[in-house]
Amino acid sequence: MIGIEKYLFNDDGLIPNSHYPLLLYRACFKARGSEGAVWLEKHFRQNDWYNSWQAGIYPFHHYHSTSHEVLGCFSGNALLQLGGEKGRQMNVQAGDIMIIPAGVGHKCIRHSPDFIVVGAYPDGKDWDLLRGEDGKRPQADQNMAQVPLPKTDPYFGMENGLLTYWK
Repeated sequence: MIGIEKYLFNDDGLIPNSHYPLLLYRACFKARGSEGAVWLEKHFRQNDWYNSWQAGIYPFHHYHSTSHEVLGCFSGNALLQLGGEKGRQMNVQAGDIMIIPAGVGHKCIRHSPDFIVVGAYPDGKDWDLLRGEDGKRPQADQNMAQVPLPKTDPYFGMENGLLTYWK
């Protein structure tokens, strides 16, 4: 059984975060390298999470107000700051999948040279990139209030995961 870690972060005034927990599935897939990337993109797509990309994670605090996001690490490892400056530092590594609710801040502090993730969005939603800048919150808060709950979990599909914890 996959261990599901759940993390809630408070609004810190700059990063809104969410009342839904960030979910982290540790060591939930075995494929690595390009095979891992293909597996993640295919698996996410089968569960209606797409509009995918492959890259690292930005080295600055940011969040998305128009969509939730899934990140699947298929190579390397990283130390992330989640939930903004007052949030939590966490290590992730190849085999981990993280589901980030709209509004939850994330930033890469440091990473191995081979660190890469696949990112995707429920129903292929478009996403924005906000850094917690002055004057952006009113629109970001309105955007987040309109983001629907995903119909599926990007890893588990129609059962478990966010369908259990995001109610």
